[in-house]
Amino acid sequence: MPDALTQSPEPLEDQAAAGQASDALPAPATTTTRKRPKPGERRVQILQALASMLEQPSGERITTAALAARLDVSEAALYRHFASKAQMFEGLIEFIEQSVFSLVNQIVEREQANADGAADVGQRQAAKLIAMVLQFAEKNPGMARVMVGDALVFENERLIARMNQFFDKIEATLKQCLRDGAASDASATPTVDAQVRASVLAAFVGGRLQRFVRSGYKRLPSENLEASLRVLLG
Repeated sequence: MPDALTQSPEPLEDQAAAGQASDALPAPATTTTRKRPKPGERRVQILQALASMLEQPSGERITTAALAARLDVSEAALYRHFASKAQMFEGLIEFIEQSVFSLVNQIVEREQANADGAADVGQRQAAKLIAMVLQFAEKNPGMARVMVGDALVFENERLIARMNQFFDKIEATLKQCLRDGAASDASATPTVDAQVRASVLAAFVGGRLQRFVRSGYKRLPSENLEASLRVLLG
């Protein structure tokens, strides 16, 4: 995986095409002779259209009628692939989870392999993890709206609960990274120290994403990121 502090994850379509998101939303093949999508391809097109519509900074709620019009199909055609709009959003959440946590695992494994006994390996892992999440959202603005829950208002409550679990898992991963570093620093309370710092870092990530969405995607999550992480991580 590219260095998460210097290179950002690919956008939804590019990431899928490059095989970085474990079968998540692959870009459908196009042909001038085939009139009907291949099995499963329409489902992908629906999710891609929904993600694209979420990138509009107006923040308007997306209806199935508008989504169907975007794809030039009937609403009934949408429901042949998804039982509800909530299932469509779940498809986007699955893409976020698969994309982010596959990269999280790569970051952790690579940094541990290259640690060579370095005391700051946990901080390096945490810094790269945070940068990757923020850069993923920056490359996929529509996904950022899903991540902060803005796109999920008035939708099924289970969607917001699932995104909350996503951030809980991010915080737990940060805690694990930082706990090892606190232990190597001979901290008297490594678990407590790691929990406090992980909580602060998770709040920083959430705040950056909220600002990105509220600003209509003008205030980038990666703005002064390295300097910010130096302050937070010491």
